[in-house]
Amino acid sequence: MIEIDGSVGEGGGQVLRICLALSALTGEPTRIKNIRINRESPGLRNQHLTNIHAIAKAACAKTSGLQIGSSEITFSPGRRRGGTFCFDIKTAGSTTLILQSLIPVLAFADERSTVTLIGGTNNPLAPQVDYIVNVLNPVLAAMGLTYDLHLIRRGFYPRGGGRIKALIEPVDVLHAINVVDVGTLKGVEGISVSSNLPRHVVQRQAQAAMEYCARAGYPDTRIACEAEPEGRGTSTGSGIVLWTETSTGGRLGGDALGARGKPAELVGREAATNLLVQLSKEAPFDMHLGDQLIIWMALAKQRSRIAVAELTLHALTAARVIETFTDCPFNIKGELGDKGLIECKGGIAVA
Repeated sequence: MIEIDGSVGEGGGQVLRICLALSALTGEPTRIKNIRINRESPGLRNQHLTNIHAIAKAACAKTSGLQIGSSEITFSPGRRRGGTFCFDIKTAGSTTLILQSLIPVLAFADERSTVTLIGGTNNPLAPQVDYIVNVLNPVLAAMGLTYDLHLIRRGFYPRGGGRIKALIEPVDVLHAINVVDVGTLKGVEGISVSSNLPRHVVQRQAQAAMEYCARAGYPDTRIACEAEPEGRGTSTGSGIVLWTETSTGGRLGGDALGARGKPAELVGREAATNLLVQLSKEAPFDMHLGDQLIIWMALAKQRSRIAVAELTLHALTAARVIETFTDCPFNIKGELGDKGLIECKGGIAVA
């Protein structure tokens, strides 16, 4: 049984998610200890328990230690299986974070899968669903993954109640990704969203972002507006996601969420600033996309190589956990917080 210290690196739920996916993919049982041990609410929360149950269901796994606050679990996988699944976090916990570990497992299942997740779709400290659809998923498609994500209903923190559905076709091989040059940008796009708020909120968010981007040299920014009418949504909130594609196949995004007392104009400018900071580093992938591609680089058949706008502790932690779990080494060049180059030989042996 492979033992992993959950406090390694950034020490959050990401370590748990990567270990679960790797265990299910390689067939190696694992014991994870010190899970989120240094967080304000240490140990497992509802979101993490749902994540474990989801991977266990897809991998026919036996588990122990699954309760709120637990800091140690064991996970012993069996045969991976596809099918139809539905998992309800029962809080506003992030559905997209669960997807981060579940999709790689189902990509190598024995049949196609349909997964419905209920919880938060636009959360702080997690990728908004619009970022997954417009920034991450096109890159995964280029690597050979046939996978569609459909938003059924938005769920904003702290109410949640959102619903997404993922459709995943199994693959035999994932292609390597080699993108280190920016090339030219194809223009900035975005989506401004809200639920249970006046429509002018999404319009003000979008207008502020477009004006900010125009002043920075991107006058043709296009942002769609999507507002769930007052009294119709299950939660209340707003957000905005911006993105751009490069001629070399890179993608970069920037986002922001609304909050009580936070002007819509500030939300729009914040998202634009986040994107523009990433663009200023002249790399084809933003810092968060770099984090999320780590496990996919390891699963690709051959060597992958990407340049990222900023090296994050999340990325370094993910690479370290994968190296501990498998014989798949990473070569990472650059300093934390600066532009970096990530190389991975790929070829994890999927059981």
